[in-house]
Amino acid sequence: MKIAGLGKNSEQWRAKIRKEKEKVDRWERKFQETQIRNEDLEKSLSDSQREKGELSDRVTQLERSLRQYQNRNSAIELRASLGKIEEMKKRIEELETTLQNCEIRIECLEAIESHNKEQLHYFQNHVRSRDHIMEEAVVQIREVVDHIQTLAVQADMLSVKYELESDQGQELAVLLRKIRMLSNRAKLCK
Repeated sequence: MKIAGLGKNSEQWRAKIRKEKEKVDRWERKFQETQIRNEDLEKSLSDSQREKGELSDRVTQLERSLRQYQNRNSAIELRASLGKIEEMKKRIEELETTLQNCEIRIECLEAIESHNKEQLHYFQNHVRSRDHIMEEAVVQIREVVDHIQTLAVQADMLSVKYELESDQGQELAVLLRKIRMLSNRAKLCK
């Protein structure tokens, strides 16, 4: 049987329909497979987006933790720096105290040095004054020695003269000998 102008019999049409059904079935399976794949992809996309959200939240948490850690580290470093600054302040105060003590000691030493200089000048003037007095005394002693020597010579002459005359003359002669001995001692000291 031929259907109007189609040129095929029913068997051929059945075979063609079967083929077409097979094609449709194939396309339906492909469609279902594609739909399943799309559902899987959508599910995977949804999972990926959820994971992305979770990762984004985790990154935000990590960033917050990092900031807190940095702030904590900054605070620790700041405390350590403040501790070092306090130590340095104490050391500076100690050094300033030591410096002030040294300055006070220097002032005391300068005052002592000034006093010692004044005493040195006083003693130098005192020594000069004594030297001058000693020089004058030496000059006077020399004059006395010269005078005693003159007297000794005169006493020698008088002792010879009076020795022979009387007891008083002999006493005078002894006295004149003593003057001569003093004169000789004065020569030795000269």
